[in-house]
Amino acid sequence: MAVPRKHRETAERYIKEKNIKIGVGIITVSTSRYGRYMESGVIDDPSGDLAARLIGEGGLDVLLRDLIPDDKEEILKSLQRALDAGCRVIIFIGGTGISKTDVTPDVLEGILQRKIDGFGEIFRYLSYMQIGSSAFLSRAIAGIIKDSIVFAIPGSPSAVQLALEKLILPEIHHILYLMDK
Repeated sequence: MAVPRKHRETAERYIKEKNIKIGVGIITVSTSRYGRYMESGVIDDPSGDLAARLIGEGGLDVLLRDLIPDDKEEILKSLQRALDAGCRVIIFIGGTGISKTDVTPDVLEGILQRKIDGFGEIFRYLSYMQIGSSAFLSRAIAGIIKDSIVFAIPGSPSAVQLALEKLILPEIHHILYLMDK
């Protein structure tokens, strides 16, 4: 379901009138992909590439791309780089499962100033409609840190597409409008 038309129009008008540039940071969290990059010097990040394409098609600007291992300190450093770059939207891709190395939600939950529980709930519901019961293993989250909205989503391309097309991009203007009120 899309944002009600009047809310979307109000939010889009606000963003335009205030000349707010919506910069996005894309941070792929994958220890294995990071290791391959360190060995070869070649970045293989299909989910990050998909996110960048969808964000661009949505009229937003990608200000930062990062590939990091699933490590608390690296997550915090990358988050700070995105905040310093002026990203109002920061999307962590990967590290949201239940393995011992999946720490992205744990790190972010500890510093979110406001958690947006509905994002994870609806993401898991939509995922369930696509992939079935394994959707409940996702620990996708969203919340606010300073003046930015932060999302942590699973690393598969299908999860990235679902999160961006069905939730993040349709609602981002409205989110920023509400955050700035």
